[in-house]
Amino acid sequence: MRQADVTRNTSETKIQISINLDGTGKAELASGVPFLDHMLDQIARHGMIDLKVVANGDTHIDDHHTVEDVGITLGQAFAKAVGDKAGITRYGHSYVPLDETLSRVVIDFSGRPGLEFNVPFTRARVGDFDVDLSIEFFRGFVNHAGVTLHIDNLRGINAHHQIETCFKAFGRALRMAVAIDPRASGAVPSTKGSL
Repeated sequence: MRQADVTRNTSETKIQISINLDGTGKAELASGVPFLDHMLDQIARHGMIDLKVVANGDTHIDDHHTVEDVGITLGQAFAKAVGDKAGITRYGHSYVPLDETLSRVVIDFSGRPGLEFNVPFTRARVGDFDVDLSIEFFRGFVNHAGVTLHIDNLRGINAHHQIETCFKAFGRALRMAVAIDPRASGAVPSTKGSL
């Protein structure tokens, strides 16, 4: 079973995440940051990943530590769930539109963390959510999942749409990358023999 449960406790946050890579898109979300829950729901639904997140963070200061640490813990959960990556497709990509907005996400479960985040936000906040926290979430994920991730917002006017298309495309790219390749016969998808 390609599942993982990870708990991460610091002086700033306490986070529990459970994932099932072969799920149905079911989400139970209580991060304490409503907009983040909305985005995590996109990952679960479009990634067909069952996802449970419970976080208690120092949101009385701001949402930064909670959003970043949820990204870190989710990355750790993915690393644990894919294990040695034998049999997975490895690469995933997706383009997602939402009205005037179009975003592209490409991911490689390479074992090498790297993030290219090119999203020219049109405003600084979506409701109470600081748009800069989006990159902190993805940086935390990348560094702890060991993936290379390219996120590009190709066009968009509405900042909510910009973020949402990035998260939806991320979910779909994840779904493709962690899918079992029936032609791979359980082999690690690398000429090196390991990732």
